[in-house]
Formats: sequence, C-alpha cells, structure tokens
Amino acid sequence: MGTVTLGVSIAVPEPYGSLLQERRAGFGDAAAHGIPTHITLVPPTEVEAGRLPAIRAHLAQVAAAGRPFVMRLAGTGTFRPLSPVVFVNVVAGGEACGLLQGQVRDPQGPLRRELQFPYHPHVTVAHHIAEEAMDRAYRELAGFEAEWLTTGFALYEQGVDDVWRKLREYPFGSGPAGVPAQCAHRDEATLQP
Repeated sequence: MGTVTLGVSIAVPEPYGSLLQERRAGFGDAAAHGIPTHITLVPPTEVEAGRLPAIRAHLAQVAAAGRPFVMRLAGTGTFRPLSPVVFVNVVAGGEACGLLQGQVRDPQGPLRRELQFPYHPHVTVAHHIAEEAMDRAYRELAGFEAEWLTTGFALYEQGVDDVWRKLREYPFGSGPAGVPAQCAHRDEATLQP
C-alpha cells in the first residue's frame, strides 16, 4: 500500500492565513504557497497508508471531546540559531494546543511520535531562507496581531509536489475535553476581525 506523509494542524483563518502566507512568500520562502498557514499539532509524519482509517477515527475521537478556545497571535520569535525559523508567537491558546497535540500524539494511539524539540506552538513565517530575509521577517511582523475562536483542527497530506492538502477537518464537540476551562469558548462577537 505504501506510505503517506501526514500532518495535523490548526489552520490560521482568513484574512490572517492568506496575509501571513503572502508575507512568507515575500520574504523569499519558496515553500510558502505549498504550506497553508497553521499551528502544528503533529509535524510531518510518514505512516503506512493502511493506518489512515485508524488515524481518522482517533482524530475524530480527540476532536469530539474538545471544546473551542480563543487563539491569539502577537509579535515574532525565532528558533535561531538552533533551527532557521522565524515565527509569529501564540500568546493565548498555547496551553490548549499543547494539550491537544499530546492527545493527538498519544503514545498508545496511531499517530504516536517523538518530537525532535519540545512542543512550542507557533506560526512559521520564514524557514530556511537567507539570514537577512529572516531578520526582515522578524522585524516586519513584530507588530502583527490576530485573534479568533479555534473550533477544530485538520488532517493534511503532503503530495509528491510537496504541497500540503487538507484531507479532513475535525470540528470540536462540546465535551469535557482536555482543553482547560480558562482556554474555553468566549463570545465570538468580542473577537477582533
């Protein structure tokens, strides 16, 4: 049956997603248009294609137990010199992302995976580009802010063309999931556009 490369992430909604994707491309990141703007829950992971039904069932179960939470982005950060990445910070919703990624990567589940670095939710805006362009991304997006209600996550597959395509969305249920109460639903009318 072969293998597929999967990822699980929370999409950054419009208009923020397209704006950050265009900015990433503008900094010279050739991968920008093949990667939807997102917050990673499971990084690129190669799995046997035959495991997809179990993975889908597991993700549906995790999502059904979840609750919507507020996500807020503000300012920039970097993993340099350890890793050539500039990102937009997750300043609210990070704890909920951490709990979610732990549930999705459950050691007993079909997407178990060790991480190379400790989990740190973020939105990549520059990766493996010239240092000057990384510095520019860091400076120019330092004032960026966005806020929205996160209502689920999605499963993506990387194609042979290196483009990531959404396979399925997993909306949260209303159960008593691992999403902490302080990160739970807030009236959408209070969110900034």
